Amino acid sequence: EVDVTALERLRTKLNERPDHDRLTLLPFIGLALLQALRKFPQCNALHDAQKGVLRRYHNVHLGIATQTSDGLKVPVVRNAERFGIDALGAGINLAAGKARDGSATREDLTGSTITLTSLGKLGGIASTPVINAPEMGIIGVNKAVLRPMVIDGRVEIRLMMNLSSSFDHRFIDGFDAASMIQVMKTLLEEPALLFVPA
Repeated sequence: EVDVTALERLRTKLNERPDHDRLTLLPFIGLALLQALRKFPQCNALHDAQKGVLRRYHNVHLGIATQTSDGLKVPVVRNAERFGIDALGAGINLAAGKARDGSATREDLTGSTITLTSLGKLGGIASTPVINAPEMGIIGVNKAVLRPMVIDGRVEIRLMMNLSSSFDHRFIDGFDAASMIQVMKTLLEEPALLFVPA
């Protein structure tokens, strides 16, 4: 459960900039994931079942689960760890757009090392994302909703969003997976931290 009230204020402010593409919440969540993976690199890996080998990657090839008229596809934003917020937002939009309009190549749709999936406004407040094998994990973004929350002893209306995750527990310890999600939660609730080098 993540309080994205401050993040939404920041996103709204950044979207007021002239000559910049509109940012959704997804690139911010992607940025939090990229930072968390620096502390938990074992989650950025693929399992080659045929060879019985687990391959850990330094570069993050971020899969973006995208609904298309041909079904679900996972286009890839390659080397996503090199991107700032605007470039990551543009990369996600480009990858998803190519998947939706049918112009994505085989290379555009293969090679992801971890995936983000979002049901957005269509989704509920919780989900169970399915791992995009041979990856080790997937992070699901659920609908953000206004809810009454107790903050410093008083009730406030806050914008709350749940992150759902699935990890391959043959290779990723549940404690590590939960700890990585907590790092993401901290970054998203204190969004200035997203822009401070780790």
